[in-house]
Amino acid sequence: MGILSSALTVSRFRVLDPTLPEGWREIYRDRLNEFAFHEPPQGMGKEEGEGWCQIKNLLDTEFDDFNEWLYNGWAVFQLRVDKKRLPMKLFKATLEKRGKAWCEEHEVERCPSTVKTELKERLEHEWMVRMLPSSRVTEAAWNMEDGYVIVHTLSEGSVDAFRKRFFRTFGKKLAPWSPLDWLEDAKTVENLLATGAEPVVSLEDAAPLESVALDDGDEK
Repeated sequence: MGILSSALTVSRFRVLDPTLPEGWREIYRDRLNEFAFHEPPQGMGKEEGEGWCQIKNLLDTEFDDFNEWLYNGWAVFQLRVDKKRLPMKLFKATLEKRGKAWCEEHEVERCPSTVKTELKERLEHEWMVRMLPSSRVTEAAWNMEDGYVIVHTLSEGSVDAFRKRFFRTFGKKLAPWSPLDWLEDAKTVENLLATGAEPVVSLEDAAPLESVALDDGDEK
């Protein structure tokens, strides 16, 4: 909950279409609920899952109460990403043991490739079901009035995942916001650019997200 309580190191983005639709509170509440984090069904060994959760607790994934995520024109929430990683050295050693046991049982020297694949898939499933995931959260605050978002991370991977999920959820693209965007004096901007400062990101230069579809077939 650092974004509500302490100094931050953040990435800042402009919302390319900051206009809010009529009835946006209810619309965005429903979209956050639709794309919230959901625990996989028991017995499923999924390697990764992601979705929105409340800023105060990653286990709170409902957004029905506006007082929990809307604060004086700011929407605050976080993206939770769960991953399961197999301990590969132990996994390979266990798989080798199972292969040898199969060979002894069937009195052959080597496992056929189909048997190796079957043993590997079975072992992966067994372990994934038993494992607890590691959870990573990326906090964010969206200034609804001024049309910008601050994301509490500098990780490119986390930022990319956040931008894609944001687009799937709200249908809005985010463009990196250069500090030069804050300056109104054209001469000052020109002088800063001459020193090697990064140029302002224009709408045309914004990273494309057309590959992310907004349809009911998207995995949530």
